[in-house]
Amino acid sequence: MNRQENWRRKVFTRRAAILAAGQAGLMALLGGRLYQLQVVDADRYRVLAEENRINLRLLAPPRGRILDRAGVELALNRRNYCLVVVPEAAGDVARTLDVLAAWVNLDDGDRERIARHMARQPPFVPVLVREHLTWEQVAAIEVNAPGLPGVSIDVRRTRFYPHGSALAHVLGYAAAVSEDEITGDPLLALPDFPIGKTGVEKIHDIALRGSAGSVQVEVNAHGRVVRELSRRDGDPGSDVGLNVDLDMQTFAAARLGEESASAVLLDIATGGVLALVSLPAFDPNAFTRGLTHGGWRNLHADPRAPLSNKAIAGQYPPGSTFKLAVALAALEAGVVDPNDTVYCPGHMELGNRRFHCWKRGGHGRLAMADAIARSCDVYFYETALKTGIERIAAMAEKLGFGRRLGIDLPNEAGGLMPTPGWKRAIYGQRWQKGDTVNAAIGQGFVLATPLQLAVMAARLADGGRALVPRMTRNRHPGGDAPPPAALDVSPASLAIVRQGMDRAVNARRGTAYESRIERADLAMIGKTGTSQVRAITKAERAAGVVRNEDRPWEHRDHALFVAYAPARKPRFAVAVVIEHGGSSSAAAAAARDILVEAQRRMPPAAPSLAAPSESEA
Repeated sequence: MNRQENWRRKVFTRRAAILAAGQAGLMALLGGRLYQLQVVDADRYRVLAEENRINLRLLAPPRGRILDRAGVELALNRRNYCLVVVPEAAGDVARTLDVLAAWVNLDDGDRERIARHMARQPPFVPVLVREHLTWEQVAAIEVNAPGLPGVSIDVRRTRFYPHGSALAHVLGYAAAVSEDEITGDPLLALPDFPIGKTGVEKIHDIALRGSAGSVQVEVNAHGRVVRELSRRDGDPGSDVGLNVDLDMQTFAAARLGEESASAVLLDIATGGVLALVSLPAFDPNAFTRGLTHGGWRNLHADPRAPLSNKAIAGQYPPGSTFKLAVALAALEAGVVDPNDTVYCPGHMELGNRRFHCWKRGGHGRLAMADAIARSCDVYFYETALKTGIERIAAMAEKLGFGRRLGIDLPNEAGGLMPTPGWKRAIYGQRWQKGDTVNAAIGQGFVLATPLQLAVMAARLADGGRALVPRMTRNRHPGGDAPPPAALDVSPASLAIVRQGMDRAVNARRGTAYESRIERADLAMIGKTGTSQVRAITKAERAAGVVRNEDRPWEHRDHALFVAYAPARKPRFAVAVVIEHGGSSSAAAAAARDILVEAQRRMPPAAPSLAAPSESEA
């Protein structure tokens, strides 16, 4: 009995010792863990607790301004008075909105939007009811504020374009970031943070953004802000200065009026874009305010394409303006003598095809300068066949055709200068002589933008440099722009082409004589162009070609004109394209008025390398 009792006592003692050892081990582990948390990791958890209590929030910086060449503000920031409501403080939000509807327009869509926002966020977070309030609305709400718990006016900044549609395609617009535009920049995560969508706003967006500020706030466990601890304002975005002259921009737009048209005015000395107009346009402020679905649909459905920047993205057959490139290519290749004449009976036979001149009875015998002045198609058919499309294409590229010019605006088109290799690659067909004949008068496959046409005029006027157009004065997206390359065209060849341009405007039989500038010190020289948008059939020609003004608008020819002035000391180059404008005289008259206004508003530049015009010699 004693032996059994002793055995039980030993077993109990052993078990008690094991249990005690286990408890001691657990207590040691617990003590070690407490030591680690309270002593070893104390600093780390103190920081985590502080981070949980203190939030660092970004502050959006003011966006930089965009200025014209004289420092006039074209895009700026202005106060945006916003009506907000805090659901927790307002109580019955539906009743509050009913009261507010006496001063601000609130439709069912607004009420649904407010309800969605309230469902997604805590009740103490303010909900935007309406923005862009007038001062009268602000005053009325503030006066009635004691009876409107939870309602307040929040002052924010919004982008504003004081000149509306006049500069829409130059400036573009800035609007809130969309989901597919969010990148690693934390600024883009801020609600309603604006970024450039088109135009200068887009190409210089990074410089215009600035750098973010920050504010430290203390919050409770539910995320409610208790107090603000510190604030550091961000650095505003940089201002961007343009070469554009506001007065010339608005004048050119007003001169083109209701046409579907574009115009580009260049400073020949610098390549600066003084005016770049594309019509019809749009109001960029509509995008900053928030364009309605109906407004967006109307802009997209308009057949005259108000959202497209036609000056740099519109691609048109250059028509007879392209004859300047053909003439220069022929002269530089030495395949024609400028004094030799070609007989124009009104058409040219090539194989079993007949290519007509625009003048039904023909021009008779013409040398090069008069062929340019009177825009004889047959002369250039013959000249192009002698020169060859490869030489014509090489000269056209020197003058700015067939590729992007690198202007600091987005969405520039490159036009098209066709070659045999291009046709083989695209169509799998051989180049035909008929293709060269069509290209000779700027038809067929040849396409150019109004900017390219203006650059051609500027390069012909300067003669020595292949200048590059520049929209901005004080910065370039890729750093400093390289200096213009040499044009590498002989002065003698340039003199012949300029002589033809001078006669086109200032000689009585020139195609633009009615649009000349009569003051000798302001005289312009240039070239008309008319490009067909549809082929004229043999049957139509036999029955009598219908006049442009008698055709539907979309079937009328495009009207083009390129020029520079003053003739003796070139300073300004211009190109005007009027879609379906019919006669080139409409484009020539608009270009004339733009050049007269430019010379009136701006002082003359230093003399350039261009030779005197015939009318001045």
